[in-house]
Amino acid sequence: MRGAGLRLRATTDADLPVLGAWNTADHAAMQQDRVKPRPGASVEDMFRTWSSNSASSTDTGFSIVTLDSDELIGHTNLYATAPHTRSATFTIMLGPGHVGRGHGVEATRLMLGYAFAELGLHPVELQTTAFNDRAIRAYEKAGFTVEGRRREVVFHAGRFHDHVLMGVLAREFSAAP
Repeated sequence: MRGAGLRLRATTDADLPVLGAWNTADHAAMQQDRVKPRPGASVEDMFRTWSSNSASSTDTGFSIVTLDSDELIGHTNLYATAPHTRSATFTIMLGPGHVGRGHGVEATRLMLGYAFAELGLHPVELQTTAFNDRAIRAYEKAGFTVEGRRREVVFHAGRFHDHVLMGVLAREFSAAP
């Protein structure tokens, strides 16, 4: 899948150590429910599973790379894909230095296009922490709508925080700019 400045491609073994390092770095805390140190091999296995894209998997994942230099800048995933409801949950992680440059919006739109046009999904949902204003704005730009909140379910930096629940339907996405 190719956009104006990015493409989504199969995750390679060479991507795994980089993705693993980003996932355990301080900046990734904003993108996770809880921060738990994990061994590098464990995190690499997690990304390998998310990106296997096998017929028996409920996960579909891709590495995000720039078109001009093929630089790895992140990873995106649809997980818990449920054929009977034609739904999935969306995640994205961008590496340090790649946040706030429009890459998240473009990669999200590419993944949603794939979810709706190729996988035949109808709703795609996500959840993010309420303090992650930048992510909420990016998700809204990509087509998601805030659908609700789960109150004080994330403990981070000594405080409880809400989860913001967001979703987009296939018909809403196809009508989005």
